[in-house]
Amino acid sequence: MRRLRRVRAGVIGAATVVSVLMVLLVLAAWRNDFEIERHRGVTSGEVLSAGRLRSAVMYVTPDSVTHNPKVGILYPTNLTVGQRINVEYSTRDPDLVRVAGRDARVAIVPAASVIVVAWGLALPALWLVRRKRREA
Repeated sequence: MRRLRRVRAGVIGAATVVSVLMVLLVLAAWRNDFEIERHRGVTSGEVLSAGRLRSAVMYVTPDSVTHNPKVGILYPTNLTVGQRINVEYSTRDPDLVRVAGRDARVAIVPAASVIVVAWGLALPALWLVRRKRREA
């Protein structure tokens, strides 16, 4: 009985942690967008590497400084190596850069999908735990 309560608490805890992390991810994306909008610079850049989750870009700011942010570019989907793109960056922190025209809204669907999957796995597990408790 005690073990089943722990399992139940663990399942609920894991699903809740995943959900909170996804909400924080979207809020962080909005905060980054807010920073870029407040101190916005626009230029063109070249995609150096392209991945589904991380892409690297190189661009030059008006002060002739070349930037290649270590953490990559925000909202990197559908980029290809060698592609020339417009980027928006924070003039206060030029390493905070996103693909022009994209914002935190592109993070909502993936984050919501992860939340749905987490609870989609948690609810049947909780149902099984409840059934086992009744049998015990």
